[in-house]
Amino acid sequence: GNLERRVAEHRTGAKPTAFCTRYNCRKLVYFEEFSNIDEAIERETQIKKWKRARKDKLIDAVNPERVDLMPEEILTSLCSSE
Repeated sequence: GNLERRVAEHRTGAKPTAFCTRYNCRKLVYFEEFSNIDEAIERETQIKKWKRARKDKLIDAVNPERVDLMPEEILTSLCSSE
């Protein structure tokens, strides 16, 4: 529900997940927006079942350079405004 908060949690280790800890994930390279939470959960479940190569193709289609879509400056400004 709150992408900025989730990215901040992953980067700071505030709520570590096994996957992010194991693979040292710190960048946001892909996301999708949904107006309906059920559709978002369904899509997340669908993507999680895919093999890594298919996920890589999806990311490369929209962000081939794997640029961080949530730069640190945005998170810093969000945290200071709360």
